[in-house]
Order: sequence, then C-alpha cells, then structure tokens
Amino acid sequence: MAQLPSREGFAEDAPQRPAWRGRTCVRPPPGTRAPPPAHACSLRRGAGRWRRPGGAPRSARALRIVPWAHLCPAVSQAVRAVGGRAQPLRDNYMYLVIEEHTREAVAVDVAVPKRLLEIVGREGVSLTTVLTTHHHWDHARGNAELARLRPGLAVLGADERICALTRRLVHGEELQFGAIHVRCLLTPGHTSGHMSYFLWEEDCPDPPAVFSGDALSVGGCGLRLESTAQQMYQSLVETLGTLPPETVFCGHEHTLGNLEFAQKVEPGNDHVRAKLSWAKKRDEDDMPTVPSTLGEELLYNPFLRVAEEPVCKFTGKAAPAEVLEALCRERASFERAAEPLQPQARALLALQWGP
Repeated sequence: MAQLPSREGFAEDAPQRPAWRGRTCVRPPPGTRAPPPAHACSLRRGAGRWRRPGGAPRSARALRIVPWAHLCPAVSQAVRAVGGRAQPLRDNYMYLVIEEHTREAVAVDVAVPKRLLEIVGREGVSLTTVLTTHHHWDHARGNAELARLRPGLAVLGADERICALTRRLVHGEELQFGAIHVRCLLTPGHTSGHMSYFLWEEDCPDPPAVFSGDALSVGGCGLRLESTAQQMYQSLVETLGTLPPETVFCGHEHTLGNLEFAQKVEPGNDHVRAKLSWAKKRDEDDMPTVPSTLGEELLYNPFLRVAEEPVCKFTGKAAPAEVLEALCRERASFERAAEPLQPQARALLALQWGP
C-alpha cells in the first residue's frame, strides 16, 4: 500500500498570535476546531518534498506557499447573512504563493483579506495578483476589500460573477510570475466557471502543485451545482486526474466527511481505511489534512475512481459519467443524514468564539 504523507511541512515557526480568541483559556465549542495561528502552516519546497522552513534552502527554489486555514465559525467580516441565517466561514483555506527571488506574491481564494495582508506585511513581499477559483462568497468575498486597499491589484478568474474581477481567464492560458509558471485549467462541475491553477518551476526538481478550489478535495470533490455530470467527469478525471501525481491544495478542510463517504462506497479499500485513520488522528490533534497528492487521491477518492469495479458496483452504473452522477446523489444523501439537527447553532457560536 502506498505510504501516506506525514505532513511534516506544517511547521509552528511563527509568533503565536492566536487566531482563536479563547484557545488558551477555554475549550472550543463541541464539534468545532481552533484554526492554527496565521503563519502556522508555512510550507517551503525543497529537495522534492515539503520541508520545514528551518531547513537549508536550495538556490534553485523560487516557489513558497503559505496557506492559512480558517477552521472555525468566524465573527463579523467572516459571517454573511443569507435568507435570514448566518453563514459562517468555517473551514476554508486561502493561500499566498511567494516567488522567493523577486519577492512577488500571488494570493489564491482570498477569504479573509485583512489576515492575508498581515501575512504579506510580515513576509515583506509585494502582492500583485489574486487568483480566484470560483465566484462563491467563501472564495471570493475578500476580493473587493483587497482591491480597495491595494489599488492596481489584478483579480483573475474564469467567471464574470467573481467579485472585483479585472480580467477573465480562459482554459489553457498560461501566466508567469518570475520563475513560477501557472496553467489555468477550466474545471466545471461545482460551478460552470470554476478554474483550477497548476503551478510549476522550470528546471526545478521540486514537485508541481495544483490549487483545485472546490473542484477536487482530499477524498472527495465539491457538490455538482451548475454543470453536467459529463463536464464534471472531464474536469476530475481527464483534466485534473491526468496531471503529475503531486501536491493538491484544495479549498476546504472536508477530509473526514469525504473519507467517511469513501469508506461507504468502498468498504474493502485498505487505502481508504488507512487515510481515514490518519485523518481522524490529525483531527484529534487539531492539525490540517491538506495538502494531498493526486497519486494518493487516485487510491481512495471515489470521484476519481469511477471506472473501478467496486465504485461501479456501489452505484449500479457502468458509464463513468453515470457513475459520477450517482455518486453525487449518494454523497448528497450521505451529507444530509450527517447534518446536525440544529444547524443554526454553529452560526450563533460565531458571535462568541470568533477570532
């Protein structure tokens, strides 16, 4: 069985400015988790793997990724009212990609703009561009404020509905930031205008990375909301599934629920069982389960395994797109069954437990 990652790259290397207001004196509400400090998830790339920031740097390395996880109900700016109900920003990831040579920075899916600017200031980099995977508020809500605070900021994406968009990207378009190359991959399914971003460096042994937003997550994928099952199949299997089997940075910490559903689909899959056990331990320790790799996802993510016999048998379908469509229906039923009886309670906790 393939070895599961240790995630040693998640390093507590920064001043401990608590993101959870009461984390040092009271326990979080049941069922919620304190996020790490803003810089607690600093990742550096070197020697072909994710390594601790204290490690010896390689002169060839230009790319550094600083993720920030917002893993609890948030107060004020991170709570939106929809239909009279508070919608908390509970489990999002946003990322800051730093070109170490030029000190240029690119943000991916700005969820909490002020926290992002704190990291930009601490790193001493110049933020020039925002890459937004899709228009949903929990991925694009910070664009307008960031554009107001940073005039001239480029806000890029594939959907005109993205807030503060300055230029619309097309499938296959390539961008460059110093030594960092970005290939834009249209991945409809969750939304019709969802774009994933594939990053790499020329002549560098370090593995590439893909920022998949809600198109692909650890052990699962985003809900199919606007596209056909065939389009979603092409996005997952033919576009993302054929990339190099390297690092995947997704938009949410949904790993536990995804893997619990994956175990229902393939109860005899040892890879699912091992990954779920690992994820539960990470959850108990309040540690992130992101990133993953495409190589791992092909072993246990049912949405990438639609041609495998156990997955076809579970859905009762044979054609890959039909298998995927059936999986989406089953997953929606699975999630409804797992929802708490009083979903508004967590939103109310935001007023008490936000950072």
